[in-house]
Amino acid sequence: MERPFIFINSAMSADGKISTKERKQVRISGPVDFNRMDGLRAGSDAIMVGIGTIMADDPSLTVKSAALRKKRMDRGLEENPVRIVVDSKARTPEDADIFKKGSGKRMIIVSESAPSDRLSVLAEKAEIIVAGKDIVDLTQAMEELKTRGIKRLMLEGGATLNWGMFSVGLVDEIYTFVGNLIIGGKDAPTFVDGEGFLENATIKLELINTEKIEEGVLLKWKVHYDK
Repeated sequence: MERPFIFINSAMSADGKISTKERKQVRISGPVDFNRMDGLRAGSDAIMVGIGTIMADDPSLTVKSAALRKKRMDRGLEENPVRIVVDSKARTPEDADIFKKGSGKRMIIVSESAPSDRLSVLAEKAEIIVAGKDIVDLTQAMEELKTRGIKRLMLEGGATLNWGMFSVGLVDEIYTFVGNLIIGGKDAPTFVDGEGFLENATIKLELINTEKIEEGVLLKWKVHYDK
């Protein structure tokens, strides 16, 4: 299949949590890591999150650095990469920050089960991509993105979307910043939630690089899928 190169960037606590049991965003890394993440955003064709992240954190997904935005424009690109939400039922609020902040294109990936009235509202603010019957078919969605010129896709979570992408073999690399705090809680989301793999189906990673950043460590992994 033809699809973009897809990588995940995520920050997690030392015990693998990406937010609290209340699903509230926690500051895990500092300004050095934020700048690194901003560079990854600026170098991507698109940034994608799930509807859970939109509802919990309401991120703008914009490039924060004026210098990086200028570099993109100097290359003939929009200031910000395409911002994409995987949203089976078209629940993205019309006043979400991805619509209010920053210039650039937005896309909402929905399933055929999305209510038509919600699609009408969102179609005024974003390009709608339909993939899958009851829930978004991620494989089909990634093929659709490639046809729209997206070659490098940055995934910013959350845990449910990460699982969905891993479960159908759609992730190429991972950047995980592990911070110096413990969050705990059986109900707090981890880097990957979902159903989980059985022992003989776990995904193997190859460690590409490690780097100490502030009071944490950045791990870069290559993902290997057994054929």
